[in-house]
Amino acid sequence: MPRVASLLLAAGRGTRFGASPKLLALLDGRPLVRHAAEAALAASPRPVVAVLGAHADDVASALDGLDVTLVRNPAFAEGLSTTLRAGIAALPPDCTAVTVLLGDMPRVTPQMIDSLARAFIADGGRASAVVPVHGGRRGNPVQLNLTILGRDIAALTGDRGAGLLLAGRTDVLEIAGDPGTALDIDTPDALAALSP
Repeated sequence: MPRVASLLLAAGRGTRFGASPKLLALLDGRPLVRHAAEAALAASPRPVVAVLGAHADDVASALDGLDVTLVRNPAFAEGLSTTLRAGIAALPPDCTAVTVLLGDMPRVTPQMIDSLARAFIADGGRASAVVPVHGGRRGNPVQLNLTILGRDIAALTGDRGAGLLLAGRTDVLEIAGDPGTALDIDTPDALAALSP
């Protein structure tokens, strides 16, 4: 049985959000990053690893009390690739796949995370990735097959994530997403639109 973990990317500066740290902005009384972490913890993949960078101490405080392994990425300013690599390096060596979640996506559900893992396992580990699709577009989180993509991820540089690796591949398994897989918060207005 493949071992699947969850990886929460929470190292970015969130510059489009403005002066205050985006991942600490409150939605329903909780920081955005905590919503993502709680969804990961309510799903099956273990462990849950969060990679911190910008505002690391404050983001760590926002995750206080949760069963999340915190990893600091001192090279976060060099781009998303460094955060992804730091997180994967912190996973147990027997992990064959990882669900990559973004800290600014507060409406991702535990059910979606589990659906990605189940699809990966049911496929027998042949897909390079499992990706949710909503409204005709790929979204997040994504399930990455480390056996197939591990070397390519290790070679990523700059502000690039796994999307670059998946473009054009014929072995990506797409499953039905939901509105939460297409919703990331980049601006205060986007956050305000979610608040009651």
